[in-house]
Amino acid sequence: MTSGGGPTLLGVDVLWVATILSAVAAAAVFFAIYAAVTVRDPMAKRVKALNERREQLKAGITASTTKKRAKLVQQNDTTDRMRNILSSMQVLQDTQVKEAQQKLAQAGIRSKDLAFVVIFSRLVLPILLGGGAALAIYGFDYLADWSDLKRFGVFAGATLAGYKGADVYLNNLIAKRTDLIRKGLPDAIDLLVICAEAGLTVDTAFARVSKELGSAYPELADEFSLTSIELGFLTERRQAFENLAYRVALEHVKGVVTTMIQTEKYGTPLASSLRVLSAEFRNDRMMRAEEKAARLPAIMTIPLILFILPVLFIVILGPAACSISDAMM
Repeated sequence: MTSGGGPTLLGVDVLWVATILSAVAAAAVFFAIYAAVTVRDPMAKRVKALNERREQLKAGITASTTKKRAKLVQQNDTTDRMRNILSSMQVLQDTQVKEAQQKLAQAGIRSKDLAFVVIFSRLVLPILLGGGAALAIYGFDYLADWSDLKRFGVFAGATLAGYKGADVYLNNLIAKRTDLIRKGLPDAIDLLVICAEAGLTVDTAFARVSKELGSAYPELADEFSLTSIELGFLTERRQAFENLAYRVALEHVKGVVTTMIQTEKYGTPLASSLRVLSAEFRNDRMMRAEEKAARLPAIMTIPLILFILPVLFIVILGPAACSISDAMM
């Protein structure tokens, strides 16, 4: 069926749809080319962060007074202002700071000063987003054709998004990073067993495993490298293992840390304990894969109904509908 503006199918201009799809395809091609050209080395950032942590540990050991240690940490002026504002308003609590710092560490962000940014965003973003939404809706009469309940829902949603935005972003980073660490943990434990049976020390074994897993599992290699550095510089080796459990939100890592602490304290065989943990982690990974495979038919039902069946009906019934429409015209 044709009209003055071009051919149409079921009331939709075919040329207009084809133009939009061509623009989307061209944008995807340019983005793919840009992503292929601007490939960065994933190891460079990790090596830089580890070198900075090594220098901090060295400086903390060689510093003799508290004032010298305080000078070693370069604090950001912006975070200092945020902390002063929160302290003056008496809304800064130690529990909130420690919780935010742990979330940042679990997300792979090493700077503890950013905890004040997270807490400050919970205070400022609801005012900015909620106030902006209220000004647009009630001040400039935006969305005037909507009902009062829907307009208030937009205002409440903007305010809630401002309050929970930073937490949702951090939780998303933590979930992704934890999943990547979980995938590589069995292989890392197997390599630790090989290193222990070869007679390497614990810190050397962690360094060797992080080097071997650097390209396959960079997140896990990052944590193992940092643990190896802390084992060499901290006065208490137990603290290095506890820091590993602090930085990773995974129960399996806590089990590995407990095993390492018991081995350091009681002198139990390390290789046999790690071998048992590795078998448990592999069984857990297999069970997770089987669970996802069992849920696949139920998950595919909605995409099948929404995307595949309508396209199938259009392909099958479209020519017949066009023929019937032409015959009736």
